Amino acid sequence: MSEFQDLESQDSVRMPWNVLPGTKAEAANCLIPISAIYTPLKPLPSTTPLLPYSPLRCRNCRSVINPFSIVDFSSINKIWICSFCLNRNHFPPHYQSISETSLPAELFPQYTTIEYETSAPNEKVQSGSGNVFLLVVDTCVIEEELGFLKSALLQVLGMVAENCLVGLITFGTYVHVHELGFGQISKVHVFKGTKEVTKDQLLEQMGFFAKRPRPSTGVIAGVRDGLSQESISRFLLPASDCEFVLNSILEELQKDPWPVPSDQRAARCTGTALSLAAHLLGVCVPGSGARIMAFLGGPSTEGSGAIVSKNLSEPLRSHKDLDKDSAPQYHKSVKFYEGLSKQLVHQGHVIDVFACALDQVGVAELKVAVEKTGGLVVLAESFGHSVFKESLKRVFLCDDHDLMLSSNGIFEINCSKDIKIQGIIGPCASLEKKGPLSSETVIGQGNTTAWKLCGLDKTTSLCLIFDIIKKESPDVIAQAANNQFYFQFLTYYQHGSGQMRLRATTISRRWVAGPGSKEDIISGFDQEAAAVVMARQVSFKMETEAEFDPIRWLDKSLIHICSRFGEYQKDSPSSFSLSPRLSIFPQFVFHLRRSQFVQVCNYCLCFPFAASVFEKELCHQQRRREVFNNSPDETAYFRMILNRENVANSVVMIQPSLISYSFHSGPEPALLDVTSIVADKILLLDSYFTIVVFHGSTIAQWRKAGYHEQPEHQAFAHLLQAPGDDADAIISERFPVPRLVICDQHGSQARFLLAKLNPSTTYNSDAPAAPGGDILFTDDVSFEVFLDHLQRLAVQ
Repeated sequence: MSEFQDLESQDSVRMPWNVLPGTKAEAANCLIPISAIYTPLKPLPSTTPLLPYSPLRCRNCRSVINPFSIVDFSSINKIWICSFCLNRNHFPPHYQSISETSLPAELFPQYTTIEYETSAPNEKVQSGSGNVFLLVVDTCVIEEELGFLKSALLQVLGMVAENCLVGLITFGTYVHVHELGFGQISKVHVFKGTKEVTKDQLLEQMGFFAKRPRPSTGVIAGVRDGLSQESISRFLLPASDCEFVLNSILEELQKDPWPVPSDQRAARCTGTALSLAAHLLGVCVPGSGARIMAFLGGPSTEGSGAIVSKNLSEPLRSHKDLDKDSAPQYHKSVKFYEGLSKQLVHQGHVIDVFACALDQVGVAELKVAVEKTGGLVVLAESFGHSVFKESLKRVFLCDDHDLMLSSNGIFEINCSKDIKIQGIIGPCASLEKKGPLSSETVIGQGNTTAWKLCGLDKTTSLCLIFDIIKKESPDVIAQAANNQFYFQFLTYYQHGSGQMRLRATTISRRWVAGPGSKEDIISGFDQEAAAVVMARQVSFKMETEAEFDPIRWLDKSLIHICSRFGEYQKDSPSSFSLSPRLSIFPQFVFHLRRSQFVQVCNYCLCFPFAASVFEKELCHQQRRREVFNNSPDETAYFRMILNRENVANSVVMIQPSLISYSFHSGPEPALLDVTSIVADKILLLDSYFTIVVFHGSTIAQWRKAGYHEQPEHQAFAHLLQAPGDDADAIISERFPVPRLVICDQHGSQARFLLAKLNPSTTYNSDAPAAPGGDILFTDDVSFEVFLDHLQRLAVQ
């Protein structure tokens, strides 16, 4: 797969099919759609220049000039031919000096991805400053949790760039909007949590026009449209100007004072607070790189967006409740946050959620607003947990592990005439710009060729899904003459420096059709990208299709792909084989079926690829869409992270990596199998959300005996240290920061490792576990049984 990683390092693109089927029928027969995982802000190679001018665009299709454009140097007025629509375009006068030996950078063959600085270096966005951070803090938490949160916020406020604007809203039973520009005495505007507040009411009650008349017409939005800088500076101030006031407010911040009866939940108005935050940013800094950072410590129980009543006798909604449509407030809350997301997208603002509680807080309902605005999400058990504290620091870091937070993005796609765009699965919102390239089939955010990316960072990745519309197979001559499909991805965004930039990525892929095309198509198959596309597809279908059965869909898809591209004699499972290009793909699907994205009742996993009609019916009756062991909040969290991460990170979520450490050899990859557990070895599991350092029983005994502290056992001390250092290296590069679990064989926390391993040896296996090994107490099928069923059904 190294060639696909090389392509990704140059163009930030991974495609399941790098040799494309040439017709609609052949594309449908491949089952995995023609698609691409694109990371718009992936750091470019250091040799790629930043061009200090605006790009040339085709007069017809508006695509940007690129290395695939044909340049006619012989004409008096030099001409370039668009690779998408073949339109002839004249170069402007300042390009007249170019020649075959003196090309502009955008025509260099190696610069298929190039970035333009479209605004002058000293030109800033409307806000006239850097990013805007509006903190929305939940005070309906216990004193200990509030202390943890205050400590974390005070620590990161010192990391905020001096030119960034900062504001503060706290909420509990009521919403408190704090004035930071009134340093003499603490001044707060209070709003009732059960009452919806409009933008006009906010303008009036917060005195934005106390010193000047309100404009009689037009939309009031920022300094350019009716507001004075003085009135805005009451609530949003540069970090350097409000540091003392903000620190004082946070230090004196108290738990919500309203009493909570023992049989009730706290009155928490999360939705009202977030709505007020959106109105405040829309009034003060529209179109700027503003982020609402919500710190939530429990479920919303009052006002818009409430997810549960205050009575503790009413439990929080579960997956079973959602499936049976017996969660009375769920749909109403989701509808509220859909409206909030539309407002934030229109304003160009982002909502980030830091949810820290042992119970659910409403991440499942908030998911639509976070995803459509490209926000960050962190889920932890406490505000004192390292997952929250380290993740929050990472947002404001300015070093090698900087997230490269950017904002105000607009993403556009151009492609060859025989391809249409079905949609995008990922953190974006449709701009409803329907055109000739829009497919009638819609997946995710579709019916458009342009999307809004309110917030994005260096790992934000979009899954682009295409449709081949060519219905007839071309003759050999036509295929040889024009066998390339072209794609261009344009990302116009506000850089962290405040400058507007345009990144243009143009790629070409060969298409084939007719007899003998199967071998060509499989030669360009990227197994990792295919697994990630399938994971996003199945997650999307589980959320949007009421009767969708994820296990059955994955099984049928895998059987079809293996039957289509495998080599075998009919009805002879022993003759079945897969090309090396496809050999790992069944393994990815096996682990995807068992992952937190798809995981269903154990009964279903006992009947993979049910062969007989009776088994199919039995399995169908028993199968549930219920996702066990995860709450709706956790499931929404996992899916949001999957839908925004790049291929490398997503593959780790689907199939965790396992590394073995021993005295006999250095760190080496180990099979993700229970047989990898050995008494005298240490295992390091990376499942993306959790890092597990697992000590075999003998290693654990030696550690407890303190051998690593004795000078004569330095080798043992180094062995213990190595997986910890590697775990720290992984943690330092990842957002959200993963949970670190250090456990011993047969210990209670060993479950974090055991749950991810292939159960090749279980309590009912014929062969006993190896000495010093382990067995799993599960009825799940092993990969060997899974593969055996796959071979039998693929050759039928």
